[in-house]
Amino acid sequence: MPELLREWAEFNVAMVGATAALAGLLIVAMSVNIARITGESSLTARIAGSLATLVLAIVATGLAIAPEQPARLFGLEVLLAALAATAFQVHAVRSVFADRAQSPTVAVRFGKSIAGVLPLLAYLSGALALVVAGDDGAAAGLWLLAVGTLLAIAAAIVHAWVVLVEVLR
Repeated sequence: MPELLREWAEFNVAMVGATAALAGLLIVAMSVNIARITGESSLTARIAGSLATLVLAIVATGLAIAPEQPARLFGLEVLLAALAATAFQVHAVRSVFADRAQSPTVAVRFGKSIAGVLPLLAYLSGALALVVAGDDGAAAGLWLLAVGTLLAIAAAIVHAWVVLVEVLR
């Protein structure tokens, strides 16, 4: 596994830097309208879910560049971090589904929730592949973690844009 992780080192270094920068920018952007954002619980929960997923991306890509880790240990670390981020996303989904005034139909509520769920599904699948299959499942697990990282970045950008647009209406 350490050899396989070395093949992913440049990707992980780039992603940990990009994701950390994006998380910082999102916090600054949200702070401009924080009073209006915190006025709506579903917006606050969605931003918290997005930031938790970005932190997961930082943790996963940061741990991936730590030296000499067995596949199962790395998978377990990412699995624990993904479960923590999932708790935030579950709260966000519940908040969206409870806010019928802003999201009158199930389809709208589903649409507002899916972007935050997809990266977590990739992370959980990738981490489980690493834990269960160990070095044998490492390639598939690492690809799923890479997809999770890219989806986390995309979802955070989408959520930030949507929250800012909703706040400024």
